[in-house]
Amino acid sequence: MSILEMKVPSPGESITEVEIATWLVQDGDYVEKDQPIAEVDSDKATLELPAEQSGIITLKAEEGEVVQVGQVVCLIDMDAAKPDGGAAPAAEKTKEEPKAEEKKEEPAPAPKAEAPKTETYAAQTPSPAAKKILDEKGIAPSQVSGSGRDGRITKDDAVTASVPAMGSASGGNRGTSTTKLSVLRRKIAARLVSVKNETAMLTTFNEVDMSEIFRIRKQYKEEFAAKHGIGLGFMSFFTKAVTRALKLYPDVNASIDGDFKTNYDFADISIAVSGPKGLMVPVLRNAENMSLRGVEANIKDLALKVRDGKITVDEMTGGTFTITNGGTFGSMLSTPIINPPQSAILGMHNIIQRPVAVDGQVVIRPMMYVAMSYDHRIIDGKESVGFLVAVKEAIDNPVEFLMDGDERKALEL
Repeated sequence: MSILEMKVPSPGESITEVEIATWLVQDGDYVEKDQPIAEVDSDKATLELPAEQSGIITLKAEEGEVVQVGQVVCLIDMDAAKPDGGAAPAAEKTKEEPKAEEKKEEPAPAPKAEAPKTETYAAQTPSPAAKKILDEKGIAPSQVSGSGRDGRITKDDAVTASVPAMGSASGGNRGTSTTKLSVLRRKIAARLVSVKNETAMLTTFNEVDMSEIFRIRKQYKEEFAAKHGIGLGFMSFFTKAVTRALKLYPDVNASIDGDFKTNYDFADISIAVSGPKGLMVPVLRNAENMSLRGVEANIKDLALKVRDGKITVDEMTGGTFTITNGGTFGSMLSTPIINPPQSAILGMHNIIQRPVAVDGQVVIRPMMYVAMSYDHRIIDGKESVGFLVAVKEAIDNPVEFLMDGDERKALEL
């Protein structure tokens, strides 16, 4: 008998354990080579575990169990024959029994009808002692279930009767449930707490006028989609605005390690994407070299991988700056938390038509609040405010600052 021991592969550097999130097969199933048999959660991503060979599988770990990298989680009997497909014929499932002589069934006697319950004067009528107690409590007899003869309310019924407190729920479901956090969610929680405790985090705010981006998208979105097969969204403009601002303020594109600061001459932009397992932050490598079309195409590809659970650890590590868009969920304003070891993060929010003053006139414009959280240990107020102002001017006037004055060329139309 040839038995293959399947061990947990290493999802990436520094990862020593994973959690069996879901078995996609059952103990004793026949599996094909490369068939996904389990989903495992690491502290950075959810990954599929494919079968290394075909055969009958024996599971050696439970769902929710934390296992070490290199640990055996299942066995595959490679000598086992693949079972025939399809359901067994009905003749094989049941053997036809010889017909027994049919017995003439006599009709069962009709059940005796229960005597109808009669309501008497005693039903929900309190005894004199019970009535006195109920009057003192301010409880109506109709609110008390009588346990006496024919439903009569006794003194004991009145003593134990009570009225729900004003404003409190009565008779509603008050159940609770407790579930263990996934290893990914536990890691995220630990990282967020460490950021608050270990960084000098501060947030600065500004607002951007989305009018020009609205105009560009309305004018070119159909032509852009027809030529490139992708939509023209907001994220490409913000990504290019960020990469431009990072060149102007390089200390924002840095990280701190003890007594040392590391500056990066490239912009790997982490984009927060919501997926079935929670918020993921895949990275756009060298986003400073991408066109608007390139940013949109790469974000779409990464978002699909997050949605389908196919994102890899390598695709989510190494970012130098993060952009998160709480506006997709309706957030008007927030203070985003830094994604370590990065030193800054830009938060986008929802777009609201608001009155603003332009050249001495009150006009209605699509406005968005933006927030930048940063580590004050290496980024001063001047750099943080200047960075956010640079993002603002690029979004307010994208044709000049992001498209070199040529909209069609920048959109590759």
